[in-house]
Amino acid sequence: MPSKIKKVLVTGAAGFLGSHLSEKLADLGHDVVGIDNMLGGYEDNIPKKIQFHKIDCCDFEKIKSIMKGINVVYHCAATAHEGLSVFSPFEITKNNYLASVSVFSAATNEKVERIVFCSSMARYGDQNAPFTEAMKPKPVDPYAISKVAAEEVLKNLCELNGIEWVIAIPHNIIGPRQKYDDPFRNVVSIMINRMLQGKAPIIYGDGNQTRCFSYIDDCLDCLIPMLDQKNLNKQIINIGPDEEFVTINKVAEICSNVSGINLKPIYKPDRPREVKHASCSADKARKLLNYETRVDLRSGIKKTFEYIKKRGAKPFDYHINLEIDNELTPQTWKKKEI
Repeated sequence: MPSKIKKVLVTGAAGFLGSHLSEKLADLGHDVVGIDNMLGGYEDNIPKKIQFHKIDCCDFEKIKSIMKGINVVYHCAATAHEGLSVFSPFEITKNNYLASVSVFSAATNEKVERIVFCSSMARYGDQNAPFTEAMKPKPVDPYAISKVAAEEVLKNLCELNGIEWVIAIPHNIIGPRQKYDDPFRNVVSIMINRMLQGKAPIIYGDGNQTRCFSYIDDCLDCLIPMLDQKNLNKQIINIGPDEEFVTINKVAEICSNVSGINLKPIYKPDRPREVKHASCSADKARKLLNYETRVDLRSGIKKTFEYIKKRGAKPFDYHINLEIDNELTPQTWKKKEI
């Protein structure tokens, strides 16, 4: 049991990160309220131990009502579609920036103790990797811009009203409960879902883009202390490994090895605004949170594969409309080829 029980609001509680986080907090004895608009989550993700409400974060009056008595807010809800944001900037910006402002405003009005905001590695843009928290944000697409703008509003409101804030920067989280029928994001889950349907993985560009991936449990180990650890106030902290920096080609190879399904990737043209090399330094997380990578990439992909295989492959759900349809728009999205 925790030393002090908190009433905690977790947004995105039916989603991948939010469902795991709210379940972990409830297991630790906290009183957890979860909300989600169900755009990016699954109903069976929702932990049974929490109070759940189907609410859109943009519905300010409902958010304001649900905020009553809350001590700490974890804002995990996001339409985390970085590539798609170039072609659906209105929807992505609304669901990230405006939704965040709604949550932060309601939390400020309620005078909560602390707000933990899950931002994105996209904030760093295409600067030289590994990214450190001291780097000035340089977003290169509408999704990243919306996250950085939300960070600024959070700091502005909290500092004026005496509320503690922490900004977590998880990157490329993998594991069970991730939405794997989304054609616009989650490269590992997309590859596995296609392979289980006898389809080759799709890679944009030459596949030499490099990324680091974090298993969900390793991410939670950092997020849980953000509830009340005193020295984390006003900190921006990268969460994830910095020892495994792999190409997308290598990711496809591991997915093939783990699944036992040998299908050569299909290569498509580069997506506009895609950052080629993205990884974060974990030094600050190691110092403040005793971060360590407990689940390596192969093991994390294996656990993700086992989850998707057990749940069953699904057709991809093109649940967000393209707002900009031109010669730059990926054909895989225009023609629904994924």
